[in-house]
Amino acid sequence: MSPIAVMLTPEHPEGIEVDPTQPQLLLTDQAATRGDGVFETLLYRHGRLREAEAHLRRLDGSAEALGLVIPPQTRWETAIRLGLGAFLAQTGDDAEATVKLVASRGPEDGPGSFWVFVSPVKRTAATAHGPENGLRVLLLDRGYDSGAADRAPWLLAGAKTLSYAVNMAAQRWAKTHDADDAIFITSDGRVLEGPTSSVLLARRGPDGTVTLLTPELETGILAGTTQAAAFDVAREAGWELGYGPLTPAHLMEADAVWLVSSVRLAAAVTMIDGQPVAADPELHQILVSGLDAQL
Repeated sequence: MSPIAVMLTPEHPEGIEVDPTQPQLLLTDQAATRGDGVFETLLYRHGRLREAEAHLRRLDGSAEALGLVIPPQTRWETAIRLGLGAFLAQTGDDAEATVKLVASRGPEDGPGSFWVFVSPVKRTAATAHGPENGLRVLLLDRGYDSGAADRAPWLLAGAKTLSYAVNMAAQRWAKTHDADDAIFITSDGRVLEGPTSSVLLARRGPDGTVTLLTPELETGILAGTTQAAAFDVAREAGWELGYGPLTPAHLMEADAVWLVSSVRLAAAVTMIDGQPVAADPELHQILVSGLDAQL
């Protein structure tokens, strides 16, 4: 299965398929030189594109935070259909794919660069972690306190930008220190998010009530589309919902902890900083089955 690339250009504002194995960007494009742009990654599965409207809204919000003018949603939707159509012509409708939308500021003296990239889902161990083979996670200091997002909006803390070098460095650090992934915390001890995921935890009350919690957005974390979908699943299951503030102690005392993202969906966490944490198979099954049913 070959990836499919669709560029949105001034000559082809609704997209034109291009050869992804050939150069398409200028060396001066600021996506490459400065990471100056935004992106979203969607999952195509069971014949449907997951949470497309939510991802497009978040793309608009991230672009607005950067002062970046991008094509309207209708043009992205047309380009997505073009790319998915070409991909599924190779694979059939039962294939799984990731659909990446990228918007760059482009070269300094030119228009922005916008493209859709459709590729097969890489099903690895990292995409299917349940309580029996959960993630080992390290807590890593993000380098700012919980008030930094309000105090310094130019940090773009809640935008999904192309500047992912720190996120990738955090994952590499975790993997070279006997862990699978990381969870960022603020310098004053608030739980934030994973480098490529949102954090969820569940607690069972004495009366059997289940509460699903996630860190508060005010700390500058990305508003997770899968986190929102998980809250829909929890609501339908009769669970209570809540937002932080959360601390590492809340993670260690929880009945279940997950990292959730568009492609991986819900991955159970079973160890934090070398210490085991609870993993509830029943709650995990409810969450994973509910997310899968939404596709």
